[in-house]
Amino acid sequence: MKKTILIVIVVGMLGFAVYDFALSSEEKTIQKKAETISDNTITSPPKGNEKEKKVVESNEVGLDVGEIAPDFELSTLDGGTVKLSDFRGQRVMLNFWATWCPPCRAEMPDMQKFYDNKDVVILAVNLTGTESGTKEVQKFVDEFGLTFPILLDKEMSVSDQYQIQPIPTTFMIDSEGRIQKKSFGAQNYELMVQEFEKMQ
Repeated sequence: MKKTILIVIVVGMLGFAVYDFALSSEEKTIQKKAETISDNTITSPPKGNEKEKKVVESNEVGLDVGEIAPDFELSTLDGGTVKLSDFRGQRVMLNFWATWCPPCRAEMPDMQKFYDNKDVVILAVNLTGTESGTKEVQKFVDEFGLTFPILLDKEMSVSDQYQIQPIPTTFMIDSEGRIQKKSFGAQNYELMVQEFEKMQ
């Protein structure tokens, strides 16, 4: 009788061990399949040396990336006149700003550093129609030691043409006059350089 009980226990344990082994083996197979599916599915944008999305170029004048930036002519703070098309063949950072705008104030030192260190044209269009006068603009320029051209949009015609809502708003324009990047809000120096180096 004791032998029979012992045999039943041993057979039961052996059966349980076989069952447990088979179950864990099946779980591992399922887990492995899940990992394979996960590895073959792209859940985030490609990284590393995979190519970025190419800008679709157009000969249309417009405000979308890939389109030719609308031309304009404005007076400068120092009394000159500037047209955007005068800088065809050069890379341009077109920035819309105002003295009363805290993010504009925050990005100005980085813009000056960018202007000093890179072969870039910066056209800083002041929304002069929102200012109390050009004295405020001059005071701001002196305070920050800005040496790039400050354009005065007294009638707000260019900011309307470019449909400026938040400021600062920046357009990175390549040497062929096409918009390569539109940015809303303050940018830092590293981001400016990064976008500049993508352009021709």
